[in-house]
Amino acid sequence: MNKIRVKGGRPLTGKVRISGAKNAALVLIAASVLAKGESIIENVPFIQDVEILLDILRGLGAEAGWLSDDTVSIQVPDQIDFHTPYDQAKKLRASNLLLGSVVGRRGIAEISLPGGCNIGSRPMDLHLKGLQLLGFNTQLEHGYIKVKAGSLKGNDIYLDFPSVGATENIMMAASVVPGQTIVENAAKEPEIVDLANFLNAMGARIRGAGTDVIKIEGVSELKGIRHAVIPDRIEVGTFMTAAAITRGQVTLENVIPTHVQPIVAKLREAGSKVWEKDDCIEVVGSAQITALDIKTMPYPGFPTDMQSQFMALLSLAEGTSVIVENVFENRFQIVDELKRMGAKIKVEGHTAVIKGGHNLYGTCVKATDLRAGAALVLAALAAEGETEISQVHHIFRGYENLVEKLNGIGAQLTIL
Repeated sequence: MNKIRVKGGRPLTGKVRISGAKNAALVLIAASVLAKGESIIENVPFIQDVEILLDILRGLGAEAGWLSDDTVSIQVPDQIDFHTPYDQAKKLRASNLLLGSVVGRRGIAEISLPGGCNIGSRPMDLHLKGLQLLGFNTQLEHGYIKVKAGSLKGNDIYLDFPSVGATENIMMAASVVPGQTIVENAAKEPEIVDLANFLNAMGARIRGAGTDVIKIEGVSELKGIRHAVIPDRIEVGTFMTAAAITRGQVTLENVIPTHVQPIVAKLREAGSKVWEKDDCIEVVGSAQITALDIKTMPYPGFPTDMQSQFMALLSLAEGTSVIVENVFENRFQIVDELKRMGAKIKVEGHTAVIKGGHNLYGTCVKATDLRAGAALVLAALAAEGETEISQVHHIFRGYENLVEKLNGIGAQLTIL
């Protein structure tokens, strides 16, 4: 799977079923380390990131595998290993989520500094600050984060930034630390709520997930359970944008509409018609796309993971659009690739100015990260002629059956 060829100029029409959320599935798999007994997680996307994390768990001594196309089983021995090797962790940013779960289960963890997409610095300082306030001793040594239990006790933790990963690691560790922990300025993403529901079903006592204050009462033991992952809101947004950029008509099933309100609002502002129902969304693209101003923000603001897709859309809009990236400093790597296709974009610092109204043309481009790769697919769907996208391993890290799903609603994609 080195390249994808896309024949552009075809409006997308039909229905797509959305897979389970990548970012929720990964943290639930990590959290299963805390449980005694078997954890069964349903609606898990069959993607490379999930496969890598399951491999890491197997390397630590867990029994982890697929029961069906979308269901995994995880069973962790009492003496699970606490050291994750670099050669596996370098492939996956979410490997850092084993920090909170492994140290919570074993009282000690040695986690290699993680890899993943190069979209900007994602420091571990807030993760370590939270663990230190819970009584863990931490140090960075030769590319590894080493954490060991000291005098453990719940504490008040204020996060300088509402980091999703730090919030998740603190929640996992604090769930088995004696006393009450209060996390202020916590991340509010739906994936945080899904983690809290998972941990609570395992026996944890967590309140306030989805708000900026989360309260955790530590318990002595967690047990394995069965749980279904929430739908992937970024996949929803990507397919909604695909309908808009191709001027198509697409219905998305297995959706929680409240999770994608910022995307819905911006698509409507851009001229698309969007109808929301209980668990589905229908999008009808407009013949004329309206320019927008977008600022990425932590949830419930406009998601940074949808910024690249909207940049592709706005390349075709009438007028000038402005995108301000407030989360990751390297999220504009896609600009040079879109410019190769005919887009008119200028970047100054954290701001991109897109002069729309120009056609896009098929050419050879490369995916620089997961979301940029998806955005190039969208641009190629709307472009004249054929586009060949290389380095598509980034795309398969986070989208389940993207080629098959798009071809099912009228696209012409071929994996080379």
